[in-house]
Amino acid sequence: MPGNPNEIKLVNNAMSNATRRKIMNFLSTGDKSTEEIGGEIGKTMLDFHLKLLQQASLIEIEEGTVRLSEYGKNFLKEKEEKGADKTAEISQAKPIEITEVRQLLPCIADSSKFRVIANIAPPLGGTLKVLEPIFPRGRYSDKISALIMQKGEVITTVYGTGKVTMTMVKNEDEAKKALENLRSTINEAIAKGVAPAPREKVRIEPMELYKYLPQTNCGKCGEQSCYTFAIKLMGGEVTLDKCSPLKESSYITNFEHLQVLSAYI
Repeated sequence: MPGNPNEIKLVNNAMSNATRRKIMNFLSTGDKSTEEIGGEIGKTMLDFHLKLLQQASLIEIEEGTVRLSEYGKNFLKEKEEKGADKTAEISQAKPIEITEVRQLLPCIADSSKFRVIANIAPPLGGTLKVLEPIFPRGRYSDKISALIMQKGEVITTVYGTGKVTMTMVKNEDEAKKALENLRSTINEAIAKGVAPAPREKVRIEPMELYKYLPQTNCGKCGEQSCYTFAIKLMGGEVTLDKCSPLKESSYITNFEHLQVLSAYI
């Protein structure tokens, strides 16, 4: 059964694709031949999808017959139980309102942009984790008990306590529109009373990471250039803390953006 980080990564990668999730669900009804799977799911890249699922120890293939492994069965069972828990949790959540926009302060990284601090009520607490899939670039942080989202340059953080912060906002009107969009998106999900389905993993390119790096090619990280650092960051060969300039106050917002983007590596 997968347990070490590399094996867990294989499982996460295998289950990040909609076609492979369909294959797993199809196999939950019993053993299937590759022909049956191809007829149900489609034959495009079928061998590739089956290979990734097999490498992740989720399925077993023997003489053209495909079946769920014991780990695969347990994985689906655990996923189903978690889904039921999430649906129960979101069904108990109440619609939110933006109660106040308390502060509009200049951003440290760009004084022409603003940092907004607001409040929502009632606080969503752990329900935020369930809502993560409804935001294309959102991730829940257990460390700070908050849902962090990115749209363009703006990073919005919704805390379980009800506090909301936004960075790199152009003006108060943009802040109000973004907060209203946040409110309506969350309330729509709550109204459905069903946990959002897992989303496809967002893919990013090294250039997107490079855009938020200092771009000074100072070499303090041990790499020849910031772009090389971005490539290695994508590959998991380096971590953000290796870039010492990002710890400077002038790069605080850049660092926040990179933290969000790194969730999709």
